[in-house]
Amino acid sequence: MSLNLCFYFQVHQPWRLRTYRYAEVGHHHDYFDASVNSRIMRRVADKCYLPMNALLEELIRRYQPDFRVSFSITATALQQMQAYAPDALASFRRLMATGAVELLSETSHHSLAGLYSPREFAAQIALHREVCQRLLGVPGRIFRNTELIVSDAIARQVAALDYAGMCMEGADRVLRESEVLHPHRYSAAPTLLALARHYRLSDDIAFRFSNRGWREWPLTAERYVQWLENTAASGSGERLLGLFMDYETFGEHQWESTGIFDFMRALPGAVLARRGLRFVTPSEALERVPPGDAGVALPDPVSWADLERDTSAWTGNRIQCAAQRAVYDLESKVHAAAAGDAGLLEDWRRLLTSDHAYYMCTKYWTDGDVHKYFSHYDSPYDAYIGYMNVLADLAQRCAQRSGMAAA
Repeated sequence: MSLNLCFYFQVHQPWRLRTYRYAEVGHHHDYFDASVNSRIMRRVADKCYLPMNALLEELIRRYQPDFRVSFSITATALQQMQAYAPDALASFRRLMATGAVELLSETSHHSLAGLYSPREFAAQIALHREVCQRLLGVPGRIFRNTELIVSDAIARQVAALDYAGMCMEGADRVLRESEVLHPHRYSAAPTLLALARHYRLSDDIAFRFSNRGWREWPLTAERYVQWLENTAASGSGERLLGLFMDYETFGEHQWESTGIFDFMRALPGAVLARRGLRFVTPSEALERVPPGDAGVALPDPVSWADLERDTSAWTGNRIQCAAQRAVYDLESKVHAAAAGDAGLLEDWRRLLTSDHAYYMCTKYWTDGDVHKYFSHYDSPYDAYIGYMNVLADLAQRCAQRSGMAAA
């Protein structure tokens, strides 16, 4: 028996909007809050990116060539690092230079374009590769869509772009726990392999680690590795365990005082001391672990968000749906007008970032608390009103450019 552990980390920061009032429509085109964005990027760089990158680099060198991880980093995060935290960008470059890190491909602006616009989806994937190549390194042939949103339609789009694999959530309604431990072919795109996230073991680190009410608190590396061994003992042959999580888990969501860095410092040694456990990148996983027999059919989208693990985090109410319709309705107008306004296309793409719709969520209880944690608005309705004001101004800019071109 052999269990291949695949650590994948998502790095993302959105361009947050400033308070943009209706009276400004037609007069001011500065939509994004530089003060808030710079402050948050600097804080996350200091609490997460810099110390965690240094720790991973230390672990990679200590356990080379046996400790390996993977990342996907949005273009919006890279842009903000370049502007506000160049030391963090330099630390990611050093990490990539170790040769033990695989960079995954994704949409440049962390958008929902896969659900709404095949044209924009393909354009953002190409733009992400371009930005990564310029600032960090070239992504490989594994794709990770925004928030792990996957459907049959998205799988077909990704396969057409010649990717070998795509990450997905190991949702219970799609895969049994034993099936999560193997890649699977997407039924709608048989050349594309699904790498599933083991959400229970991933969330033990990402969400439950600092919860003093959790019966397993405090979680130690030794106990966690015992859980991994128990998972390994439940079957035979080569299997895959996807540990996928936001990188900001380390130091930002789970503060240093919780012991999260000490946990990660101890984990590789504890894993590598056990027979049958190894670290792999997603590409290595596809080479080592044979795909399961069953294909994965996803007529409806699956994501890693909220209890439903669907797209309701971004499209679950009327204001969210209205906002998404409005922004994608501008697509052709933006492209027509962009030749005369270099910043217009980039402004529109920043508005496609899924976080804006996420802030408009009106769910209650635990999921609602998570949405509030990430939002800088007083209410979902404030997020919606400000966003629609910006769209109104953007629409006017498009109309003005079209009028100038016609004249």
